[in-house]
Amino acid sequence: MSLSLRPITEKEWSAWITLDEEAFGNAIPPHRSELFRRNAEFDRSLGAFEGDLLVGATAVCSFTMTVPGGPIPVGGVTSVGVLPSHRRRGVLSALMTRQLADLRERGEAVAALYASEAAIYGRFGYGRAADNLFFDIPKHGAALAGHAPVDPALRLRVVTPAEARTAFEKVFEAALDSRPGLYARTPARWDAVLSDHEADQGGAGPLRAVVAEDDGGPRGYALFRIKQGFTPHDVPDGELRLKELFGLDPAAYALLWRHVLERDLVARVKAWQRPSDDPLIHLLAEPRHLNAGWLDDLWIRLVDVERALPARRYSAPVDVVIEVEDAFCPWNARRWRLTADASGARCVPTEDPADLTLPVTVLGAAYLGGRPLAALQAAGVVRESRAGAVRELSVAMSWEPAPWAGLIF
Repeated sequence: MSLSLRPITEKEWSAWITLDEEAFGNAIPPHRSELFRRNAEFDRSLGAFEGDLLVGATAVCSFTMTVPGGPIPVGGVTSVGVLPSHRRRGVLSALMTRQLADLRERGEAVAALYASEAAIYGRFGYGRAADNLFFDIPKHGAALAGHAPVDPALRLRVVTPAEARTAFEKVFEAALDSRPGLYARTPARWDAVLSDHEADQGGAGPLRAVVAEDDGGPRGYALFRIKQGFTPHDVPDGELRLKELFGLDPAAYALLWRHVLERDLVARVKAWQRPSDDPLIHLLAEPRHLNAGWLDDLWIRLVDVERALPARRYSAPVDVVIEVEDAFCPWNARRWRLTADASGARCVPTEDPADLTLPVTVLGAAYLGGRPLAALQAAGVVRESRAGAVRELSVAMSWEPAPWAGLIF
């Protein structure tokens, strides 16, 4: 098969949508297509063409993402798909290889993505860097513990989401640097968050919101929908589906959760894509009622190890020689000496013997600070040549709070 790779033009938008629908087996409503188009950076798209036929595609969103120590530019990889008729013919490998080279050329040392299938992206050097939890909380088990903080100055205000957008944006901007993985939102991305078309509702009614505030302004917000329901005996059996909840301090966070968990006519609260260290775990009086499940969140790829590793801070001093294995970015595949202390970090090529050997996926998995290396060593993924080197690197790369992006891009 003869492939040509080039950016997708705006005139080819309908072909891109058709490809996406075929690759993911879904139907994209017109309003969602328009939101997708407004978020698309056509110059950062990449199409695989067989003649005039678009057979594969991927794209990058230009992000500023929080990593341990502060924000850096990150390439947010999205819309990766291949026509079902052209699978297993090298299309995806060609796209991903070219995209990694393009990212490096643009100076982005780190890439991030959400994976539709977890088995795919490890092949291309992405490591599972963040996890998320989902909750299914019954109303009868929704009481908060006695230690849940209360601030008499705080009050709740029921708002119309579209009209309270400025408050949401203000809270989110204040929270942005608080957790690795959070990324700055463009106006078009906020449009997608607050979209309230019938196709967005999933039978659960309009988007609703509350803001927690004091005289100084907003300190948190929650976005949710409520699917009404009653049992055959007319007992309320509604379901609250939480979309987003941010609190800038413990009291605001607890107040918002209390409101969500105590809504009238609601029998259960379902929340998806919550942080793996969500404070609610410690706020609920009976945490077993969280009925929590665990999934992968962000996947991270170090496009340029030499620039990526010094771009973040470290929790402890470290001096290790790392042999990096990388089949898709040959410029990474060598030994690197990583040194870091309170003044900063350096990563330089070296011919010194390796203290540990690992695939680039491991550095991606650990980059945001939420993936200890001991389990990867026990699984045989990391090989240690100097006793204690794995622990030294793992402690240095660890960070709190746990990484989490909170919104699929």
